[in-house]
Amino acid sequence: MSRIGVVTFPGTLDDRDAARAVRLAGGEPVALWHADADLHGVDAVVLPGGFSYGDYLRAGAISRFAPVMGEIVDAAHKGLPVLGICNGFQVLTEAHLLPGSMIKNDHLHFVCREQVLSVERTDTAWTSDYAQGEHITIPLKNQDGQYVADERTLDELEGEGRVVFRYEGWNPNGSRRGIAGISNAAGNVVGLMPHPEHAVEAGFGPDGAQGPRTGTDGLRFFTSVLKALVG
Repeated sequence: MSRIGVVTFPGTLDDRDAARAVRLAGGEPVALWHADADLHGVDAVVLPGGFSYGDYLRAGAISRFAPVMGEIVDAAHKGLPVLGICNGFQVLTEAHLLPGSMIKNDHLHFVCREQVLSVERTDTAWTSDYAQGEHITIPLKNQDGQYVADERTLDELEGEGRVVFRYEGWNPNGSRRGIAGISNAAGNVVGLMPHPEHAVEAGFGPDGAQGPRTGTDGLRFFTSVLKALVG
């Protein structure tokens, strides 16, 4: 059984949800503590959402220097699959595993909603179970969710096919070009603002095609990486 590490920083909120998602997908979640420079032999890592270190300075700015992040950065450069969700995405940009940055939503308010995403890339370690152009519904909750980068970086992301998800219908935070998630060039590192771990179990996720609270579109993030690890 593949072992997926889930990192907890001070202020992390969604580590237990991420661990549950890993378990429901068929993997073994492994708790990783921010102060330990040890990945305990995990096969992949999830950086979950929350407000690590209270989002002081900038969201994710202090977490980037946590001992565990040194290990994650080194392992990611060697191909370890890493998923950053919301605050985890912010940490990945601060650690320079992904380009760009996250700033406050353009309307300056916290947003919490069920968000439709368009799937743009399916050959990453975390998205192979999706179809190109598919629309999925994932919960979104953030106040520093506006993805920004200079035009050259945005053009590179577009040209290299590294935009993984876009907001469909309404851009909830003003992110440049409607970008909701991106990857590194190799496709093993993915970051996104919406929360797939909150859409993994019927009865608790967003509304789905089968009726209210039946949406489980987020589960395929975790089944994708498990397949990538055994493939």
